[in-house]
Amino acid sequence: MATYTDFSDIPTNLARPKTSATLTVRVIKSLRYRTERSLVLQNINLETTTVGQLKDLSRQAIQTQPGWKPYRNVQLDTLKLYTQAHGAKTTNLIINLDHDEWILADDSTLADAGFENETEVSFFNRDLYEQFKQDPETTW
Repeated sequence: MATYTDFSDIPTNLARPKTSATLTVRVIKSLRYRTERSLVLQNINLETTTVGQLKDLSRQAIQTQPGWKPYRNVQLDTLKLYTQAHGAKTTNLIINLDHDEWILADDSTLADAGFENETEVSFFNRDLYEQFKQDPETTW
C-alpha cells in the first residue's frame, strides 16, 4: 500500500505567514434574497493592512474587475467576521447574525482583529443588516 508523504500536517490557517494571507470577502448585495458573491484577495499583509484599507481594496476590486457590475451600486460600509479556517460556521448561509462584537472597526489592523490565512469576512450595508436582524426572513 502506497503512503502519501507530500501532504503537510500544517493547518491551512498557519501555512502562510501573516504577511501573505489569502482572505475571502463575502460581498453581500441582499440579505433577504441571499445575494452574495465571494471575492478572494491574495497576498494581504495582516500586520499592516487595516480594516478600512481592506474595505477600500474590496471596493476597488468590485469597481474594476469583470463580473461585479450588479454589485457596483451597493453601498458597502461594514465588515464582519464570518469564519476562520477550521472554525465553526453559522447556520445562516449568508451572514453570521450572532456576535455583533465581530463587526470590525476601521482603524484596527487585520492581525489585531484576529485574522489568519483563509479568514472569511462579510462586507455589507449596515442599515440593511440592522433591518434584516429585526426580521430575518429570506425570500427566493
